[in-house]
Amino acid sequence: MDLSQNKWKSELESDNNSFILDVRTLEEYNAGHIPNATLIDINKPKDFLEKILALDNSKNFYVYCRSGARSSKACQIMKHYGFRVVKNLLGGFLEWDGEYV
Repeated sequence: MDLSQNKWKSELESDNNSFILDVRTLEEYNAGHIPNATLIDINKPKDFLEKILALDNSKNFYVYCRSGARSSKACQIMKHYGFRVVKNLLGGFLEWDGEYV
């Protein structure tokens, strides 16, 4: 499910079963990321799949990348593997105006 920046942020703030997933590269993550985000680089397919499948799929996943393209692909992959709630951040980190570290 693609969500606007405001909708993604408001749903995340009120969700006590959330898991924030950053699918960018380590370099991008180190340059700034949303607090409490877990990094799993989608550009490393084998590693990405292994790590995704090890996650608790009862969580609600809030997924983002730089612009929204990689995270959209990540959401499709996760849906394919049975994750029920995956929410893609439209516009990605580039348009993020919330807190970041």
